[in-house]
Formats: sequence, structure tokens, C-alpha cells
Amino acid sequence: MSHILGHLQQERAVMDAFLELLDREAEALVQSRFDELPIITEQKAQLADRINALEREREQSQQAAGFPTAREGGDALAAAGSSELQQVWQDLLTRAAQARENNHRNGIMIHTHLDFVRQSINFLRAHGQSLYGPDGKHKVGLGNGHSLASG
Repeated sequence: MSHILGHLQQERAVMDAFLELLDREAEALVQSRFDELPIITEQKAQLADRINALEREREQSQQAAGFPTAREGGDALAAAGSSELQQVWQDLLTRAAQARENNHRNGIMIHTHLDFVRQSINFLRAHGQSLYGPDGKHKVGLGNGHSLASG
């Protein structure tokens, strides 16, 4: 069981890193530091892959020890183990639930921001407000426009 305890401690540490990253993402969103999001997203994907790999390894260990896979097997394994094993398992479950909640919160913030941007662009277009094209030229309706850099 000490092997499984060590594995659960490793899972908990990776989940802690994921939670810290979700907090960084939320802070970047709130502070409008959108340039940080691509790196954070890449790091989140890497950590999510690591979490999934650790979960698969744990489930294999659970099965090898005669317990079913998934949460039920983890619960049964923890119940059959030491109080430390039970505590680490509960910590991991708590952190996983927090990660789901924080990731959902961040997703809502991202979608809210995207909706605001879309609505703003649609409002400007509908009211004939000028916009700038990808080439940096000022656009009014379908006109040719002029460059921001030109005087």
C-alpha cells in the first residue's frame, strides 16, 4: 500500500500545480492580461495530460490490488488502507472537485469576455461605426479606408 500512497501523493501534488495554474488563469482574465493565456492554456493541457496518466496508473494499481477502477475502487482502497492513505485520497478528491469548479469558473469568464467582444463588434458594425481591418486600415462600411500609420 505504500506504493499507492506515494502515487496518491504524486497525484495530489500535480493537482495542486493545476489549481495554482487555474488561479493564474483567473487572475490573468480579471486583470485583462490576455497575452498570458496561450502559455497558460498550453501548461493546463500538459498538466491535464499528466493528471490523466497518473489516474490511469492508479486505476491499474487499484485493479492489481483487487479493487475496481474509478472512484468506487479508490474509495474502497482508501477504506482498506491507513489513515494517511485515507487522508491523501480525500485531499485528492477535494482538490479534483475544486479544479473542476475553478476550470468552470474560468470558462465562464472567457465566454463572457468573448460574448462582450462579439456584441461590441456587432454594435459598431450595425451603427456604421468605423473599424480597423487586419491590415491596420481604417474601415467604414465597405470603403477603402486609410492606414493608421498614415498622417
